[in-house]
Amino acid sequence: MSPPPARTTRRTELTVTALCFAVIVFDGYDLIIYGATLPGLLEYRDWGLTKTEAGAIGSYALIGMLVGALVAGTVTDLIGRRKVMMIGVAWFSLAMIGCALAPSPTWFGLFRMIAGLGLGGVMPTAVALTAEHSRADRRSLNNAIMFSGYSVGGVLAAVLTMNLMPEYGFRVMYWTAAAPLLLVPVLWRLLPESESFLAARGRHEKPKRADLGWGDDPPHPPEELAGSEGPAVPPRRLGVTALFERRHLMPTLLFALTSFLGLLLVYGLNTWLPQIMKSAGFPLSSSLLFLVVMNAGAVVGTVLVAPLGDRLGMKPVTASAFLTAAVSITLLSFATAEPLMYVLVAVAGFGTVGTQIMINAYVAMHFPAEIRATALGWTLGIGRLGAILGPTFGGYLLAADIDVSWNFYAFAIPATLGVALVLFLPAKEKAAGAVPSRAGARQPA
Repeated sequence: MSPPPARTTRRTELTVTALCFAVIVFDGYDLIIYGATLPGLLEYRDWGLTKTEAGAIGSYALIGMLVGALVAGTVTDLIGRRKVMMIGVAWFSLAMIGCALAPSPTWFGLFRMIAGLGLGGVMPTAVALTAEHSRADRRSLNNAIMFSGYSVGGVLAAVLTMNLMPEYGFRVMYWTAAAPLLLVPVLWRLLPESESFLAARGRHEKPKRADLGWGDDPPHPPEELAGSEGPAVPPRRLGVTALFERRHLMPTLLFALTSFLGLLLVYGLNTWLPQIMKSAGFPLSSSLLFLVVMNAGAVVGTVLVAPLGDRLGMKPVTASAFLTAAVSITLLSFATAEPLMYVLVAVAGFGTVGTQIMINAYVAMHFPAEIRATALGWTLGIGRLGAILGPTFGGYLLAADIDVSWNFYAFAIPATLGVALVLFLPAKEKAAGAVPSRAGARQPA
């Protein structure tokens, strides 16, 4: 069968990237809205939250995301990535309605944890679908554009909170978070299933696109690997078991540790930056504006830098992003001029959120297509321990009433450790789309 016209394939690439971007916008909104509304929650007298309790509640959604990412990474090979995406979006949207109606902090925290199950499932699924439907020379860029939706959602959360929460209270922000329910029918209509998932089940014969450099060829069914051209090639293990093969085990562990540090920075700062700035003497409106600037910096910086990952490789780009975070966050402890602080916060946005985007792209480019979603789900799932620690860590820092500068040093240290850890990652990405030929040779994506 001849390859499809480039126009059709390009349209699919754009459609998948756009739909996954939209999902991640809402994913980012639902996660960052807690940090944006946190000053209002702390001032809500009916609940009487302490900073330590607020930090713990901030971690509940991330505990749910850990479980959700691990479950999604397992079941995606059973039911398909498209279904995982739609179920996840509907799940976290309904849970956010529960947050809006919560009568107490206990119920609020419970619904945040339930929402985390869906949020954790859609993120690795979106990365895997975007990578699979992208040209090989645009995977990093498309992933960055798609994942920048997280920061766009953060900007949206902060801007809406600035305008709505003072008049209507924090609950309206969680009612707004139910809007992604409207996206589910669109996903059902337009989002294609993973072709490697379909091919592995004999439900679809995907045209080969290696000559066009487009996407990945699906894994050949085991019975097709034996032919007149050479001996049979043993079938690959798929799913979670493949991650524990000798060749994948060490990269899986290293990527998980790197994600631990990246997610600690992302969720620690997105949860506590407005409150840190408020403690430093800024009014609530300015404190929320810092959150807007940080996420805007993440969008702009990531889209500008991501193409370098396709050209130079993900290792130097990811290490540089971690270093950018360490330097900018450290300088925030010394800066006094407000314009300079906005610039440093924007740079820190790229160094934190942008770094995690680079890590996700690195994982997607390293692992073969047939286990890519599983690898993303498990490395992000284990990395969620850092995301869980981030809000709790920030809550203890603020509750300890230490010097404001240490609120920044405490996040600069893990960024510095991240630079060192990246040095141990694989030097070059494997041909993620490579599959054995009928003769047992490796074919490039």
